[in-house]
Amino acid sequence: IYFLYKTPHKFKQSIRELYSSLGAGPYRDSVLLPRTEFPMKLTGQNLIDREVQIQQECGFAELYSWQRERKAKKEYCLHDGPPYANGDPHVGHALNKILKDIQNRFEMLRGKQVHYVPGWDCHGLPIELKALGELGTSGLSPLQIRQKAREFAEGAIARQRAAFQRWGVMADWDKCYYTFDGTYEAAQLKVFQDMHSKGLIYQDYKPVFWSPSSRTALAEAELEYNPQHVSKAIYATFALATLPPKMAEAVGELGSISVLVWTTQPWTIPANQAVCFMPNAQYSVVKRRDSSQLLLVATERVSSLATLLSTELESVGTFTGTELEGGVCQHPTIPRKEVPLLPANFVTMGKGTGLVHTAPAHGMEDYSVASHFKLSVECIVDEEGRFTELAGPELQSLSVMGEGNDAVISMLKAVGSLVKEEECVHSYPYDWRSKEPVVIRPSKQWFIDIASLKDKAKEVLAKVRVIPESARGSLLAHLDRRPYWCISRQRSWGVPIPVFYHKETGEPLINKHTVSHVTQLFSEKGSDCWWELPLESLLPPEVLKKVKVTDYERGDDVLDIWFDSGTSWAAVLEDSRADVYVEGKDQIGGWFQSSLLTSVAVQKRAPYKALMIHDFVISEKGEKMSKSLGNVVDPDTVIHGGEDPSVSPAYGVDVLRWWVAESNVFSEVQIGPNVLNSARDSINKLRNTLKFLLGNLQGFDPRTQAVDPKEMHYIDQYLLHLLRNYSMKMTDAYNDFGAGRAIRLLQAFITRDLSKFYFSIIKDRLYCDPEDSLGRRSCQTVLEEILDGVTRSIAPILPHLAEEVYLHAPGHNEGETLFRSGWIKSSPVWRRPGLEEAVEGACAIRDSFLSSIPGRNAAEYELTIEIEPGLLFELIESLQDEPTSSYSQLTELMMSSQTTLTSALPRDLPADALISNGSFLINLEGGVIREDSAYQVAAVPTSMARCPRCRRYTSSSPDCPCPRCQTILTRAQ
Repeated sequence: IYFLYKTPHKFKQSIRELYSSLGAGPYRDSVLLPRTEFPMKLTGQNLIDREVQIQQECGFAELYSWQRERKAKKEYCLHDGPPYANGDPHVGHALNKILKDIQNRFEMLRGKQVHYVPGWDCHGLPIELKALGELGTSGLSPLQIRQKAREFAEGAIARQRAAFQRWGVMADWDKCYYTFDGTYEAAQLKVFQDMHSKGLIYQDYKPVFWSPSSRTALAEAELEYNPQHVSKAIYATFALATLPPKMAEAVGELGSISVLVWTTQPWTIPANQAVCFMPNAQYSVVKRRDSSQLLLVATERVSSLATLLSTELESVGTFTGTELEGGVCQHPTIPRKEVPLLPANFVTMGKGTGLVHTAPAHGMEDYSVASHFKLSVECIVDEEGRFTELAGPELQSLSVMGEGNDAVISMLKAVGSLVKEEECVHSYPYDWRSKEPVVIRPSKQWFIDIASLKDKAKEVLAKVRVIPESARGSLLAHLDRRPYWCISRQRSWGVPIPVFYHKETGEPLINKHTVSHVTQLFSEKGSDCWWELPLESLLPPEVLKKVKVTDYERGDDVLDIWFDSGTSWAAVLEDSRADVYVEGKDQIGGWFQSSLLTSVAVQKRAPYKALMIHDFVISEKGEKMSKSLGNVVDPDTVIHGGEDPSVSPAYGVDVLRWWVAESNVFSEVQIGPNVLNSARDSINKLRNTLKFLLGNLQGFDPRTQAVDPKEMHYIDQYLLHLLRNYSMKMTDAYNDFGAGRAIRLLQAFITRDLSKFYFSIIKDRLYCDPEDSLGRRSCQTVLEEILDGVTRSIAPILPHLAEEVYLHAPGHNEGETLFRSGWIKSSPVWRRPGLEEAVEGACAIRDSFLSSIPGRNAAEYELTIEIEPGLLFELIESLQDEPTSSYSQLTELMMSSQTTLTSALPRDLPADALISNGSFLINLEGGVIREDSAYQVAAVPTSMARCPRCRRYTSSSPDCPCPRCQTILTRAQ
């Protein structure tokens, strides 16, 4: 029977045809056809029930604890990045968790002791907002807010944990980590204390990203950039009240000169403290043809500005940037306020005028100028994003992102400073939680000094393996982008920053004694005690002796959730370092960075040896998933099916896992009906192969009936050789996080080496040789090794299918499971010198023969093979003892009726003989022995009849079994 991997339905069909051809006579029961209870496919509720049954019978829930208790020489630590506890499980979770589980299961099968503790990120504004809903925080105490947030997080965790378990993720689900646990919070504060004692954590008043919608400071990792944000950009003038000395000498008599600036944030004009120029650039005073107005702009921007303003700009004087020093401008909207012209290296010439309006309170780079030149950093925007009274009565209480922005533009227009207004589409930061734009405003916050950590972080990152390597540049870019990290948040649901403030002076009270004391309290009672306990209980005795308790109050800020999760290495890992972190690319600027920075600060090394970074999941049409588009794929629906099985069938967990493994996770991963159907079909084809293997091992016990490789048929030994190569390649693939490569290797091995080659050749020996013959037992020994190797190789990806096969496979004790019995067991003795060349040489000869009879049955021909004396002849001769045979290993490989091996073709060949020829290059001893041998094949239609039992052309008459079958039938009587 030809077993066709690509068309599994033909397996049953071919079995039926053979039964039919054998009829009801004496031959039917003598043929050893495949028999197994292993189902070719499972669908619907049967599939779901079987997966759950396998999880229970095979101890999925206990597997992690079992492997932690066994002795192992090496440990493998994959640290779980905590998913956010604010919603239901989705396909992004599935991609991430299954990727991790594939790797963990592989490492465990290889004999390592896996350390994997699932965790959840439990604090933060999204949870707080969802927990409170429309109620908001109005009228609620911090403890009431925290209670509601905790309950919400616990509900989300329960749903996600149940899904992860259903997906077959191996872990001790009773021992997870949660960032709201007191022990975790205490470990986090120990890191905080260490960094504070080193001067890396400090309090300062400086600009931060501020979310008016959430009313809290944000870190860079909490931003999403909207590339389609629309701003009202303006060109405005600042009249030069005092000309720079060089300019005064050259063009001072021409009249008043104004500096032209461009900004996409007009609302910041009232906070202006300077206008900056690039020191090494060239600047020109130009005269407008349409108004004679004199403007100072960068020389290389003159042409673009002339086009923009629809007028000619005539240069009347050119100066270097350094020659602008000493110039002073009149503020356009604040009478009697003057602002200096100052040098700054952040000025660019890509857009605008080459002169930058500088508001230190509302720009990071602006603030650096203010720090250098001791400028005022005065905030004119409140926590709601509205102008304060410092902005003046015309602007007070107006939203800076709305009517306040328009009001400033109107003020500039009224005083004649507005030159042009236009809409500008550009990338702008948004709050990742509320999806609303943020502003930059100064605030007294707690910061981490990244500038002091950056060089060391880059040094240790160079030693980290990054998969894919192309992501390393993004990791370094994020480090360069952050001079400091704001870690304080103005919310209730989080870990309190352990600081006390003097009620009158506002001076913070924080030292190793206070932080250590609070850390111990959090470890024992949890962080709620920050609000529950009186102040005298929160302060340690040694501090109480020196200060008056009534002079102080506890701080209200909590730590950034990226600091929460970024210290997980200290709270969860036994060695404070993992072999690998595996997360999505959004963590390049998030968890990967926060973990790196805190670890470098405390232990001067990265918390991971490798990073594996995957992409996001999108729809089959390449769209981002959203409820409004109706293209969200729910993993629970994928597994259990939807309301209409014809539209949303139950695919089961292993289809979901196959989808993850097969996908190129380093680019956007598509999911949808077509992808899932393809995965299901691939698994069914695999089941078909496994069913064939199991069916032909019925009654075979490898513990007592296995044949020694030295006694096997050459083709059987050759398959062991191929199996060994396959197992080594599979091991390499999994080692490199190459689950997709593993699937391709699996499919190639089954299709090319098994279905199209080995299975098609051994059918006669397997079905028609005596049950206990050496040839058949040799074949079964190899089939059992193939079954075992293939099953183990797919186990990390398809654990349910692997264990199901193992339950049906021969040679195991009752209660034994695959995952407790190790990885693929291949032997070096499976590789034998000359074996590969003998079989592959015979295959080359067979290919030449088959090409001469296209579309016809090879079994209907007798072959004469001529090989010139030499190495190839000796190798092929080892496959056939006598010159002519119908039952030799060579004839089996040729799939012919009879084969004759000779050093010269006979001269009296029939006229209808088909002659083909070729050559085969033998390469032995690593190229030391090389010989190119020629051969000829003469194919002649056989004169023999078709045996009614084995269906081969080896019988003397159609009604009489061939000698081999006659002997078997006689013995059976």
